[in-house]
Amino acid sequence: MTRHGKNCTAGAVYTYYEKKKDTAVSGYGTQSLRLSKDAIKDFDCCCLSLQPCKNPVVTPEGYLYEKEAILEYILHKKNEIIKQVKAYEKQKNVKKTEKAELAKAAKESKVAAFLEKESTIVSKPLNPFSNKAGEQQPGPSKEPPAAVKPRSLPSFWVPSLTPEAKAADIKKPDKTVYCPMSGKPLRMKDLIAVRFTPVDEKLERIQLITKQERYVCAVTRDVLGNSLPCAVLRPSGAVVTMDCVERLIKPDMLDPITEQRLTEKDIIQLQRGGTGFAGSGVKLEAKESRPVMQA
Repeated sequence: MTRHGKNCTAGAVYTYYEKKKDTAVSGYGTQSLRLSKDAIKDFDCCCLSLQPCKNPVVTPEGYLYEKEAILEYILHKKNEIIKQVKAYEKQKNVKKTEKAELAKAAKESKVAAFLEKESTIVSKPLNPFSNKAGEQQPGPSKEPPAAVKPRSLPSFWVPSLTPEAKAADIKKPDKTVYCPMSGKPLRMKDLIAVRFTPVDEKLERIQLITKQERYVCAVTRDVLGNSLPCAVLRPSGAVVTMDCVERLIKPDMLDPITEQRLTEKDIIQLQRGGTGFAGSGVKLEAKESRPVMQA
């Protein structure tokens, strides 16, 4: 293409390339970008630290965590719940005290109103020696006391008249710890230890991490990766491929490592990240919503 074609500004059509370029430069409009393989975690990495697991554990939903990271997360959440419960109990006691004070003030106002009414009543004693029954005898008269006007403060900036913002009500906290990935209840006893079978038993952990192909199926010795569905067997914690589960394990429902009887719940499929070309439960497209200029 000639230089004139590259710098052509007389086109009658606003091309898609020009629109994308102007959107990126102007800072307006929604931009989307497809994630590459480098932005997706591997199947053997922790969902919290995003690093290869040293002591991996898996949840019943198939999410892999480093044991230290997930236990620290659970303890942190429990401490937060304890603080929230204390704040809720404190608020509850304050409301209880306020309600008691309001009830006491209402009772006192009723008593004051009753006494004020009683003080306005004028008694008319009957004189047996008077000729007329309705004639009033001279006696001490009781006049009602003058009503005391509430004292008005001169300025609105006096502290007692300053508007006060009330604290927001604290809702009753939920004492359940939830999984950060699945959002389902998570308990320490639900975590299952995972045992990966390394490609070479002689390699140390640091040497193993630097390799792209680190682990194999415990039965068929197929290399595990994000492109190959795999599962964890609950009794032994061994990681096998789903193809091995369908062909070799499900007909007899026996754990090939410990030879224990299996159920459907004992076969936990691991959640994988993806390969960059296809995702396994992962969205490979990232979007950033920004303001849009409208005419």
